[in-house]
Amino acid sequence: MNRRHCAAAAITLVCALGLLPLPAQAVAAPTPDSSPSPAASAPAAPSGQASSERDLEKIRQEIETLYRKAGAATDAYNLAEEQAKKQSGEIVKLAKAIVDGQAKIAELKDRAGAQAREQYRNGGLPPGAQLVLSDDPQLFLDGINKVRTSQQANKTVLAQLTRTQEDLETYTQDASSNWQKLESNRVRQAEAKKKINAQIAAAEKLESQLEKKERDRLRQLERDAANRAQSAWLATLPTPSTGVSGEATAAGRAAVAFASAQIGKPYVWGATGPGSYDCSGLTSQAWAAAGRPIPRTSQEQWRLLPRIDIQDMRPGDLIIYHADASHVGMYVGDGAIVHSPRPGRHVTLAGAGSMKILGVVRPDK
Repeated sequence: MNRRHCAAAAITLVCALGLLPLPAQAVAAPTPDSSPSPAASAPAAPSGQASSERDLEKIRQEIETLYRKAGAATDAYNLAEEQAKKQSGEIVKLAKAIVDGQAKIAELKDRAGAQAREQYRNGGLPPGAQLVLSDDPQLFLDGINKVRTSQQANKTVLAQLTRTQEDLETYTQDASSNWQKLESNRVRQAEAKKKINAQIAAAEKLESQLEKKERDRLRQLERDAANRAQSAWLATLPTPSTGVSGEATAAGRAAVAFASAQIGKPYVWGATGPGSYDCSGLTSQAWAAAGRPIPRTSQEQWRLLPRIDIQDMRPGDLIIYHADASHVGMYVGDGAIVHSPRPGRHVTLAGAGSMKILGVVRPDK
């Protein structure tokens, strides 16, 4: 009886899944963070007075830090979303297994009831006792096989009933566990959304306080910093003028072609196309288009895909950036990557060494 109540509760629980909203991309404005934001401490020029070069460089670094933190939070959001989708799928499978198990139990009980009714019609005596009381030797001999068959059938029904009830209890427990994981992932998604929006809002506010000519100069400082980093990286390679350009596989060429075709589309955190992408949304979709599905986030791509030496890179390989693996770009050869940089930017080509490289992974190794 306890198992029956447990199973019924589980069915009610998992069926309620369909009433819950799936995680949405649209995000409400976050609650302001009580901790001081970088924007609050950034050097602001007096009204009508241009910021100095040193001030602008400091602002550039603060903006870069804010967007990197937003990128890390985006990875956390994307991972939680993927895990939530997985848990939802598991719950749906378990719900079906529970319903099937209930139907199987009902069928087995009907079979057991039929056997009991048959025994009742025979005067309440088991088949073995009826044979012993028979005066017909031939009937006795002919009935032995029937008795054995009936006994085996009874044992089989009881064994199947017990096993199905145990399976049903396991499905119920698994459904409850997956439900708890689903709720935990949704909590992590909500927390990540708040962090993403807070960091992006702080960066945008910091930049909006600048005059147009200062914003133009800020863009130039960004380009200069990227060029310096690229030059320093190229100087470490055997062919410093072009970087590393190994021969791509057919799958690698297909992934590069897909990623390159997205150039000009805007960065949107959490997006996987077709109209916009975040960094790992672009690389995961490019390799999916090449027939090689890979993990959704840059951190999972770094954790799970085979790593290779940077000197052995070839087009299609993924370069993971920053110590927390919060950014990823696809190497396209000749020292360049295609990537989706950050909010306010578009999918573009960039120097492979323009950011701090953590390592390289190869989806088709």
